[in-house]
Amino acid sequence: MNLLDTWPGNLRTICKLSYKTLIFGLAHVTLSAVALAPAALASSADTKPCESLANLSLPHTTITLAHQVSAGSFTPPAAVNGPISTSVNPIEDLPSFCRVAATARPAEDSEIKFEVWLPVAAWNGKFEGVGNGGWAGTISYGAMATALQQGYAAASTNTGHDGIGTDARFAAGHPEKLIDFGYRAIHEMTEQAKAIVAAYYGSLPRLAYFNGCSTGGRQALMEAQRFPLDYNGIAAGAPANNWTHLRFGAMWPATADLIDPASFIPPAKYPAINRAALQVCDALDGITDGIISDPERCHFDPGVMACQGADSDDCLTAPQVEAARKIYAGPKNPRTGEQIFPGLAPGSELGWKAEAGGPEPFSIAMSYFRFVLFKDPQWDFRKLDYDRDLALMERAHGKNLNAVDPNLRAFQEHSGKLLLYHGWADNLIAPLNSVNYYSSVVAALGGKAQTDSFLRLFMVPGMGHCGGGPGPSTFDRVGVLEQWVEKGAAPNQITASRSDKSLAPMTRPLCPYPQL
Repeated sequence: MNLLDTWPGNLRTICKLSYKTLIFGLAHVTLSAVALAPAALASSADTKPCESLANLSLPHTTITLAHQVSAGSFTPPAAVNGPISTSVNPIEDLPSFCRVAATARPAEDSEIKFEVWLPVAAWNGKFEGVGNGGWAGTISYGAMATALQQGYAAASTNTGHDGIGTDARFAAGHPEKLIDFGYRAIHEMTEQAKAIVAAYYGSLPRLAYFNGCSTGGRQALMEAQRFPLDYNGIAAGAPANNWTHLRFGAMWPATADLIDPASFIPPAKYPAINRAALQVCDALDGITDGIISDPERCHFDPGVMACQGADSDDCLTAPQVEAARKIYAGPKNPRTGEQIFPGLAPGSELGWKAEAGGPEPFSIAMSYFRFVLFKDPQWDFRKLDYDRDLALMERAHGKNLNAVDPNLRAFQEHSGKLLLYHGWADNLIAPLNSVNYYSSVVAALGGKAQTDSFLRLFMVPGMGHCGGGPGPSTFDRVGVLEQWVEKGAAPNQITASRSDKSLAPMTRPLCPYPQL
């Protein structure tokens, strides 16, 4: 691998120009660029004092804190949402690390806050960027801590605004902040973090990994598509990559469930629907274990639950049957009949409350429609038009928020490895969304034989959104990538364990799609 391929883009450009002119050291270049010359990297082994990073010069970036944290417990800053701040729990068992906080302003309205944590000792020579959830707005301290404990230099960003993951108001009237959230913040964080790593250790990270789920999964695919040289290995879980269509998919259960009061399915009925789905589909894999292993083969019709007498928690009224059918089917364009987003899969019923069990649709979607697209805090979801409004959203924000480009050839040619995973019981992002994206890449690059070398999709039976659920859903994503990137060991199966301590322990192998 060419060493330059692992370098931040701005520094890579400097060095390529230097090669062309046979001049490698440029006296007028900032300290951050000079420190990254290969000769300097090869000779420097000792870390600099952490506090000295406060004086580091980086493009359109200000270092706001550089401080060494002692081993043990670390309490992250309070989460801020407007005038409200929320205390957070301390993180335990951390090694000593150099904590660097910075703010990047690549555009006039940008204020991208990010942190880089650098192990004082036992650095593994690698870098890990971690993703966010929802509309982001916070730094993912827990994920950074996990990476740090594994010897990584780690980084995370608030993606350009402070807030909570369900609130999109930060983007109202701030198009540059929406671009930061869409793709710019993660790339900026990655480039500047690598430069900080090099300034501290005297060498760039030899490899870089990205690990994210949900919004983090979208960020992961955005990196592979737009910035294929940023990372050597990428784990993209339950990706919210088809962001515009997902917003309509998130509204659909409420459209099916809430517009007509007779259609409303009380959450008390969800367990019965789940039991009925399991009754039909659990044993399709030959084992009755409370898990639907292959929902694509499951042809469950909630009509089997139609009440034969009085209404109860164990049956569905006729309008409720139709509502459940719609939730499984997903939204279609009423004019063209085109599928807008897949429906939720059989086995996801215990989590439907997050989508359809309240007085309004899922807040991540509602906040976008009210404050960003329609700019009306009183907007009523009953007015949503699944043809006209989808086209409006695509024109307004699809280019900056969607990560659906199937052409990953540049990432492939960079020897990048992409691990896609999604829980079949996901109640927030329909799992067939990942199947659809994977299939689009296979088609674009000429078939499965051409993509197996760098792309694998693992569909996880019984796993909810990014984890949990009745099935084994815990596995080492970055560890799998390490074996693939560093040793050439492509994942032909992954062993997962059950995370729900209220259920009996279970492990099982996960197989790359479409294997079972």
